[in-house]
Amino acid sequence: MDLSIATTKLQALRKDMTGHTDRDDELRILDLLRGATGEELNFLLSNVDLVRLLSDLDDRLAGPDHHTALLELLCTHRAPELSLPVRASLATALQKGATHAQAERRLRDLFLGLKGRELTAFKNLLDAGGDHHDLQQLVFGDVDDAAVRDDVLKHFQREAEAVPSGENKVLSDIDDTFFANWVDKRYPSKTVYPGVLAFYQELDRGPGLIPGRAGDLTFVSARPQDPLGLIENATLESLRERGVPLAVMLSGSFFHLVGNTRIAQKKFENFERYARLFPEYGFVFVGDSGQGDVEFGARMRAAQPQTVRAVFIHDVVATPEDKREDWRAQHVYFFDTYVGAAVDAFQAGVVSRDGVDRIATAAVESLASITFPSPAQRQTREAELARDLARARALPRAPSV
Repeated sequence: MDLSIATTKLQALRKDMTGHTDRDDELRILDLLRGATGEELNFLLSNVDLVRLLSDLDDRLAGPDHHTALLELLCTHRAPELSLPVRASLATALQKGATHAQAERRLRDLFLGLKGRELTAFKNLLDAGGDHHDLQQLVFGDVDDAAVRDDVLKHFQREAEAVPSGENKVLSDIDDTFFANWVDKRYPSKTVYPGVLAFYQELDRGPGLIPGRAGDLTFVSARPQDPLGLIENATLESLRERGVPLAVMLSGSFFHLVGNTRIAQKKFENFERYARLFPEYGFVFVGDSGQGDVEFGARMRAAQPQTVRAVFIHDVVATPEDKREDWRAQHVYFFDTYVGAAVDAFQAGVVSRDGVDRIATAAVESLASITFPSPAQRQTREAELARDLARARALPRAPSV
């Protein structure tokens, strides 16, 4: 691509998008995009406001249907030439605001035009936008036409059967799982638990020698979803501030906010939807024993035992050992520290032996940096961690070659 020519075309495109866009401006925009090479088209679409571009071109009662022509050009005729990031940006632009019927059909075109690993990569790009405009919101919220949604979900299922990824999506609760924020008084409020970030990373990495794709962490929260996504966006920002740069969030609802059974029900509904979006993945879930997560995890395992590889429950209510053993038989593992969770995860086959060591190192360093209100509280947590560190050291290692 000749960058000087592409830059000249970009300047012309931006000029025609400035201020009121009349029919002649719209026609020039269409002609410019039609005449661009594949490389130039990706360059142009990467450097303009796509939401503005889509809204600038109109269909008229008497006159040319330039908006329809633009959607056909980008989402159908030239879509095979678009890079996955540009295709994802285009889908997000179609998603924002009121998603009308034509936009829904063009979103379907963007999905159905991809297969196998490219489709999986595209879905993950849409899911990692950093706000509430994620894949679940697009498919189950913005797409109103049941037939369009069904076409998309059937395509996801067909492609998952053709090219299974073999990787896991990591689902996690937030309060009393990621940080102390509800029932758990063993740590200062809002403390990120020692080793939890490393635990997420190792679950995401997987047990093999070759790491899996990074960025497969999704939070399943009881926190309600509001129409504008303000609560979800604020929660995602809070997670970023605490060391989770890339995360997706499946929110609860105000109706399901009270009562463990209601909370579990909403989380399960979200999981069922999410599993339909990513049928090529397995799943692991990390929750706590204080707010419906045990019930949710058990329902996940019962509904999809081959897909849900393991459930890890941070115990904040001192569950008796005999009950823990009963749950262990169902692949629901209760733990006190994230080193203990790592030991269970290794034995369940979802993290590597080296991963256990990395989690242990992170937990020790993190615990040392926490300011506890009393020496006795620190000593109790240190003794708890020391017990699980001994369990980790006792794990077998693969024989050296």
